[in-house]
Amino acid sequence: MEGTIEIEGMEFFAYHGCHEAERVVGNKFLVHVTLTTDCGKAATSDNILDALDYLSAYEVVAREMKIPSHLLEHVARRVLDALHDAFPALVCATVKVSKLNPPLGGKVAATSVTLSK
Repeated sequence: MEGTIEIEGMEFFAYHGCHEAERVVGNKFLVHVTLTTDCGKAATSDNILDALDYLSAYEVVAREMKIPSHLLEHVARRVLDALHDAFPALVCATVKVSKLNPPLGGKVAATSVTLSK
């Protein structure tokens, strides 16, 4: 039984950006992941050992967010690759990385990149 697991609104303070000031001062980022995998065994057994562990997935994302990158596209690709490495049974993963209040010269709530693999 294929299912979708979503971990929404993970907030991180990180140092991603093209401009040197962004990599020095840092900014807040939100990450949303959607993980498609076989949920049949976990749905029947009610046992965490049969499920994709949400905590482990969060830790993968947190680890990748600590590594500075110039582009959100690069951050999202690293997160995707790391999730697939950590969870070989993933059918598909989607990662959305949003930079809050980006320095674009005006009032902008966020810029985001979404990648799937």
